[in-house]
Amino acid sequence: MLASKAFHPRGDKRTVFVHGFTQNGNMWSPIIDLLGSNYRAISIDLPGHGLSSSISADLVETSDQLVELIMELSGSASYIGYSLGARVCLHAALRHPNEVERLVICSGTPGIEDDSERAARREDDNRLAEHIENIGVAAFLHEWLAQPLFSGLKESLTNRAEREKSTPTGLANSLRLMGTGTQLPLWAQLHELAMPVLIVTGANDHKFTEIGVRMAATIGPNAMHRVIPNTGHAVPLERPDALAAAIDQFMRQTPVTNHQAKALRQK
Repeated sequence: MLASKAFHPRGDKRTVFVHGFTQNGNMWSPIIDLLGSNYRAISIDLPGHGLSSSISADLVETSDQLVELIMELSGSASYIGYSLGARVCLHAALRHPNEVERLVICSGTPGIEDDSERAARREDDNRLAEHIENIGVAAFLHEWLAQPLFSGLKESLTNRAEREKSTPTGLANSLRLMGTGTQLPLWAQLHELAMPVLIVTGANDHKFTEIGVRMAATIGPNAMHRVIPNTGHAVPLERPDALAAAIDQFMRQTPVTNHQAKALRQK
């Protein structure tokens, strides 16, 4: 079973938080604290990360492996994912529309549509996986966090010590089995999402903001896109206050009582 941590067991808003690549479930603690005791939250360590480093599971359209591990652990709830975690939550919402009450996608993508681009990304992910195994987690994190994608993230906010709890093998397997190059694109299925959907991106993260605009338009009127000013890709780390406020507002304003019937009608 995947490692997880529970917060506020008496809260009435059941929520599941899923982290990004190289992170673990502890990254969500500040946001869960900001949301308060009404949120009965579970944060998960994904396969290959943190206390789930020894677990392997894939994230492909033809396999229920990872999604079923998460649903077995979490069940019916609102699902909130960042980056890699956003892709995981998106898969869960499409496979289990009656159990994902609401969906929050932060700095996420439905995948790479072009076959050749996806194949090239898969090769890059495989090379990067070998690189992690060769140099170790600490050295890899020095390179990973130096990318322009994280230029707005101060060193004090990187959660480097938590990231170093993962193993080289775990992170390498995560790239091979759950990387964007391995995942088949989900763009053509986005219209099937019937639950309320919130898409959050940082204004300085132009690539994922453009993706967010397109995702919201493709999903339809049950989706909204929130752009956090002066923020890059790592929204949960750069602006936990703004993300918590956006999640809380979304949870308070979106009813979920009718989405199950709509999902069943679309099948």
